[in-house]
Amino acid sequence: MSKGSVSDGAPGEGNLGHAGGKSGASPGDAPVRLDAEERELIRSLILADPDLILGDDMVMRALIGASGRGARNIVDLRDKLVERLEQRLRKLMHANRSVIAAAYENVAGTRQLHRAILALLDAPDHATFLARLVAEVPRTVGVDEGRLCLEAEVTEIVPAEDLAPGLGGRVLLFPPGTVAQYMALGSEGDETAGVVLRPVTEAAELVFGPLSTVRSEALVRLAFGDRIGLFAFGDSEPDRFTPDQGTDLLSFFGGVVERLLARHLRGPGGGT
Repeated sequence: MSKGSVSDGAPGEGNLGHAGGKSGASPGDAPVRLDAEERELIRSLILADPDLILGDDMVMRALIGASGRGARNIVDLRDKLVERLEQRLRKLMHANRSVIAAAYENVAGTRQLHRAILALLDAPDHATFLARLVAEVPRTVGVDEGRLCLEAEVTEIVPAEDLAPGLGGRVLLFPPGTVAQYMALGSEGDETAGVVLRPVTEAAELVFGPLSTVRSEALVRLAFGDRIGLFAFGDSEPDRFTPDQGTDLLSFFGGVVERLLARHLRGPGGGT
């Protein structure tokens, strides 16, 4: 039974109606007789607060279909109706442009990340791979900084000079458990999350350095073999990485990096 139905019977059978009654009639079956004072009161109420009826689709359709012959209340309200429809159209067009812009941005970001991954796949040795990972990948995807952090048997965070010489501290060694602790920082931190997007905390200098201009970061947890790591993208724009953004591309990137790290770090000269 539809929402507006009053009976399951056929039209005209009047199985729920009574002689002289209105219980089975629809609003359009008989006109409502109003005196002049009542009409003026209704007109005043509508003009004072058009939202009372402009949100009702049935009323709006009735107003659009009305001829308005000599009825000033219909004409006045039509002006309000047209204005409201124009506002809705502008909002719809703005939302449509925003969706299209976001779609183009996502496509561009996907292409950038694919180029970065291809460069990593083509790296002939672990030194080249690490250099491309922390230097070329951030440039390719338009991000200011990139850091690779690997947990090792160390007591404090230190640059991995033996593993990645000449990279200016962009590859770091973390004490065991530091990756989970760092990713969980903040009131909404989740140490089990694979990807975290957020404004930076004060602890960000441990990853990006004390003079860093990074204001937002994207953290990708890495797990390969029995090793735990973290890749961190950092950007100077506070809104570049926010918790409401999607993480599918970064999760895919993390999966590729995990496999390549497992290959390169177990090769000759790749141990830590």
